[in-house]
This record gives sequence, C-alpha cells and structure tokens, in this order.
Amino acid sequence: MDNLLLDELDRRILNILQEDASRTNNELAALVHASPPTCLRRVKRLIDAGVIERQVALLDAGKVGAGLTAIVEITLDHQAAERMMEFEALAAREAAVMQCYRVSPGPDFVLVVQVADMPAYHALAHRLFASHANVRNVRSFFSIHRSKFETRIAL
Repeated sequence: MDNLLLDELDRRILNILQEDASRTNNELAALVHASPPTCLRRVKRLIDAGVIERQVALLDAGKVGAGLTAIVEITLDHQAAERMMEFEALAAREAAVMQCYRVSPGPDFVLVVQVADMPAYHALAHRLFASHANVRNVRSFFSIHRSKFETRIAL
C-alpha cells in the first residue's frame, strides 16, 4: 500500500502508541489532545491502512530463557529468485529468527537470532545452515552487551 499522508495528530498518536500501545483510547486521546471518538477513528484508519501492523508486548529475552543474541550473515551458493525465497521461507518458519533481511552488497541475508544459549544456537545452525545445501557461508556475531534496543520509528 502507498504511504498514507500523516498529519500532526496522526504523528502524535503514533508516537504515543510506540511508547505504550496498552493505553486506553481515553488515555491516548488526552495525551494527544483530541476527543476520544476522533482518536478512535484515527487509530482505526491507521490500522486499516497498514501503518500500524500489529500491537505486541516486548519481552526481556533473558528473563524468558532466550538470553543469547546472534547476528548472522548468510551467503547462498545460488542467488536465483526461487532459491532466495526458499531460504527466506526456511528462516521465517524458525521461531528463534527474530528478524530476517535480504541485503546487498555483501552477504545475501542478515538474521537476528534469539536463543537460550550456545547449544541452542548450534542446534539452530544445524537446522538452518548446515543441513541446507544452498548455504555457502555463515558468519555469526554474538552479542556481549546490548546498549540499545528500540522498536520506535522516528516520525
């Protein structure tokens, strides 16, 4: 869908929702200085237009047993469109893959992976990379400290 033209009220609503999407419509309306019915209509319009894709809870990975973050570069042997889509589908099915990007130049894909520990990473690497005939090269980086994690898009 094309970009939706966002006015100042839309931007205020989106900024507040990016902070905390669990606020009630009345709370949101008060924070953005709009009436509750106007605010509700605007949020529905933003959802219907696909600007708001979904609302989720962000978890502390370490507190739920997924404390190891890996950033993984993948280079495929064959980059034909169907082979790229095949790998994307494989990565998308894997619950530990939090993000998957097709990139250029350099590797074909960059994955952000969240697992419990190194044995869990090794199991994932075997499922995704070692057993996949089209994977030529894997380069993994393991996070030792996260200094920033943000889901907010600057508006």
